[in-house]
Amino acid sequence: MIKSLHKLLFAKREQDYRALVEFFEALGLARGETWDGRRSMGVKFDAREAGVEVGMGEGFPDADLVIETDSADTVYEIAEKRGFKIVKKISDQDWGARLFTLEMPAGAGRLAIFSYNQDWRTTNTREGKLDAAGLRFAIVVGRFNAFVTERLLAGAQDGLRRLGATAGDITITRVPGSFEIPAAARMLAKTGKYDAIICLGCLIRGETAHYEVIVNEVTRGIGQSAQETGVPHAFGVLTCDTLEQAIDRAGLKTGNKGYDAALAAVEMAQLKTAAGGRPSVIGIRARENSHQAAKKKSTSPKSRRQ
Repeated sequence: MIKSLHKLLFAKREQDYRALVEFFEALGLARGETWDGRRSMGVKFDAREAGVEVGMGEGFPDADLVIETDSADTVYEIAEKRGFKIVKKISDQDWGARLFTLEMPAGAGRLAIFSYNQDWRTTNTREGKLDAAGLRFAIVVGRFNAFVTERLLAGAQDGLRRLGATAGDITITRVPGSFEIPAAARMLAKTGKYDAIICLGCLIRGETAHYEVIVNEVTRGIGQSAQETGVPHAFGVLTCDTLEQAIDRAGLKTGNKGYDAALAAVEMAQLKTAAGGRPSVIGIRARENSHQAAKKKSTSPKSRRQ
């Protein structure tokens, strides 16, 4: 049984050996087996797939070694910054790829690097679309540190609207502080009316252990609510050491975490749909109760008279 296959690049001088190792490391290849013995030294750079390719016709690169990467353009930028000798600039290929060719150090020949425009290996991969049209969201926001949380709320609403949600699809529930967020989120999720819950709050470290207690409880509560109700919950509760850090994360230097939470909520809601997710038991019961109540109302004497 053949266990592995390698392209051997033999360096006659240590200087050439070092140059080749640095060359491939700079391109992002990961070191595998490495040895430094009395007679020899060497490094194997591993790749997930390797093999002998035999072909004929047109479209093949003029190279001694070929590497496939997930983004040839990214590696091309690295090669330019490192000053590697580019034999052929990156370009589109008629077989659906981007490809360029480098001159390897120490006279080791030419290296072609390419990436497919579409990854044919990921046909079974599922991910949620960033499309909020037709979905319903509940936003639970703590009033404590409102200077920050209202900015998070504005960011979350902006994110949902940009992805196609309408104002009528968004329900906002305000609670006193972050500690009350899990209970409110669970209560809303159990109604079965929402595709995702977005939790927004702001906790800033103080001089006592109060901060750690609340952070742990809020995180645990939100996660537990999501798992037990089956409704995706997006975590947009800031846990910061200073007010300045919180403000930076509410729309200044490091973006708006409310906006980020909205995107996560949309993606997870769509992922649940793409995965064929069934409503949670709680959601099913909520819908059944709602239907039974509507049926009872429609068959009541008062309804018939109407």
